[in-house]
Amino acid sequence: MTAMAQPLRLLLLGATGAVGREVLAQALADSRVAEVVAPTRRPLGAHERLRNPVTDFTPLDAAAPWWQADAVVSALGTTIKVAGSQTAFAAVDRDLVIETARLARQAGATRLALNSSLGASAQGNFYLRTKAQAEEGVRALGYPSLTIVRPSLIAAERETVRPGEVAGLWLSRALGPLIPRRYRPVAAARIASTLLEAALQGAPGEHIIESERL
Repeated sequence: MTAMAQPLRLLLLGATGAVGREVLAQALADSRVAEVVAPTRRPLGAHERLRNPVTDFTPLDAAAPWWQADAVVSALGTTIKVAGSQTAFAAVDRDLVIETARLARQAGATRLALNSSLGASAQGNFYLRTKAQAEEGVRALGYPSLTIVRPSLIAAERETVRPGEVAGLWLSRALGPLIPRRYRPVAAARIASTLLEAALQGAPGEHIIESERL
């Protein structure tokens, strides 16, 4: 008989976002997860297996115990409109992503699943270049297991309306199957389950999951 794997301690970054909320719900319902550690700017609902340090992330406390985890799911992200500038956007979607992943790796994490974006590329627009830079930054940290998920438009109920995303989702629904699978919206729950499974499985090496595979 094969012994069951020891439940893992999961660090979830971005737990209040559309994808992060889904990761949190799924992780708390998964017996493979012993504890979810989710640092956030505002408190989350209580759960016996949830540890929720409240922090504004400025500055990051390198000595904080919550960095100690087996696996990490990073679903951090904002928009230029919400952030207020390209510099502020990059501070979250690139710098904070890399630095939190670095601190978790330094504390012993060996598995990282990162939510990125379809089209992330050094040759893309500012948004896509920033996403590519975040990918390169976490790649350099040496995680034994790294999964990068690149979804298209995210289909989800958001606390803050994103007009461009709403328009894109409307157009996608109108055109339906005429849109190539790669560019169709992806449900937040589907992205979350892919991220969580990658973090828990911890397959060795680097894995990139493009939107058409979600």
